[in-house]
Amino acid sequence: MKNFISMLCILFISTNLLFGGPGKVIKQFNAPGSCPTGLTFDGANLWMADHKADKLFCVDPNTGDVLRSIPSPGFWPLGLAWDGQYLWNIDRTQNKIFKVNPDDGTILFAVDAPGSGAEGLAWDGKTLWVADPREDKVMKIDMSDGTAVKSYDAPNRNIQGLTFDGTYFWCSDRIADEIYMLDYTNGEVIIIAKAPAQYARGMAWDGQHLWNVDYQTDTIYQIAREDEDMYTLDNTRHATLTFTHTIKGAGNGVIKTADVYIAIPDNLPQQVVEDVEFNSNNYKTVVDKWDQNYAHFHYNNIVANKPAESIMTVTSKISGISYYILPDRCGTIADIPKDILETYTANDSKYQIDDPYIQNLAKKIVGDETNPYWVARRIFDYVRNTLEYKLEGGWNVAPVVLQRGTGSCSEYSFSFIALCRAAGMPARYVGAFVVRGDDASIDDVFHRWPEIYLPNYGWIPIDPQGGDKPLPRDRAMNIGHLSNRFLITTECGGNSQYMGWYYNSYETYTADPQVQVSVETIGEWEPID
Repeated sequence: MKNFISMLCILFISTNLLFGGPGKVIKQFNAPGSCPTGLTFDGANLWMADHKADKLFCVDPNTGDVLRSIPSPGFWPLGLAWDGQYLWNIDRTQNKIFKVNPDDGTILFAVDAPGSGAEGLAWDGKTLWVADPREDKVMKIDMSDGTAVKSYDAPNRNIQGLTFDGTYFWCSDRIADEIYMLDYTNGEVIIIAKAPAQYARGMAWDGQHLWNVDYQTDTIYQIAREDEDMYTLDNTRHATLTFTHTIKGAGNGVIKTADVYIAIPDNLPQQVVEDVEFNSNNYKTVVDKWDQNYAHFHYNNIVANKPAESIMTVTSKISGISYYILPDRCGTIADIPKDILETYTANDSKYQIDDPYIQNLAKKIVGDETNPYWVARRIFDYVRNTLEYKLEGGWNVAPVVLQRGTGSCSEYSFSFIALCRAAGMPARYVGAFVVRGDDASIDDVFHRWPEIYLPNYGWIPIDPQGGDKPLPRDRAMNIGHLSNRFLITTECGGNSQYMGWYYNSYETYTADPQVQVSVETIGEWEPID
């Protein structure tokens, strides 16, 4: 099975399947004006606002032909929305939202916009919502006077278009060149997709597909809300990682025996391992209870100041990966394969899921939620909001860490996994070598983070430590997203008979009295042109 998965991984990357998922362009045509802003759908046709023309254009979504146009209510039209009978249009000059008769442009009603820079406009079936890049807010308005009755933080700093698909909001950002799917209840970002061009403005929903008009290309794009692709890959890095594990003795005597274990990386959807070499043949491959492969080096009588070096060199292609997770596609925990559910919800010494504190806390966090995505998301939010990153020394167990309120990346992982497992959600951790800034760099810190198992998706990365960010977009980048900086070596459910609670490498030894043993581990990255 691993060989089959490896072949698929190579196929995915070598054929450059990089443009699927939400945001994939289905078709496109020229916008009817050179300064397009707002966009909406009236059940049959698109409407587009244009700043320069001061018009609202009715556009055939099949051909792009302009069917007719009406004057905009003001002289700087922006966001558009359709309420089932009438158009609504934001005008920047007056900072008002106008209700417009689509037959002739007659202004039927007007309210003040709730903020100072309203741009996007959406109708949720009952009322209007505004996206405001100056206030960095998405706001629900009181239709009688335009005041905000509910608001949440915008996903990013330069929001433009806004639309509602009946379940989720979709919002465009013109600087990040991204489109976000937002939870209707709290504005948290669920999906991050690339915009079709470089100045994404108005958004619309036609009941099946999304639409986006781009100011730079003067083009209207029909784009996918979802398709068969679970993820996309980008920014492939071709590099060599040389990992050196050094064990050295000093003092009177020798290190009698030393056993060094180095985790061997495997192919994954975002990483293709082209070659793995070791500095000698003095090793054998062993496999632990988590099906993790290790190179095992054994040494006898290491004398003082003559270190034993175990070196692994890996040549790989690593891509950034973005999973497109639709919560309504995740099924239920009962849909998870029985072997995964049993294996990855078991107790272990760092998790202590039978501790009353963990049991009660998991119940409090999860409440009556049953969707696996939202169960994990609630725990993610709790851990990122509760813990502060701090190296305390050692790796404490989950109940201690959560009550203390600080932890390392490993302690974040143990805490998150413990709460997931207590809630019946399969979770594990992975460990990796990390590119630290420059393409040619040294990593001697490394990193580990959790993964959750979602029905219909499989194992998904989720890092509550990285998710401790102020912007919803940046928080979401730590759920189902990895950059091309990580060479994953270790996939582990807990205590390993070879690695213990460590990752990447581990060692055990026996030594004479008064022998000081030191261990150094360094990963050296070198780019390949």
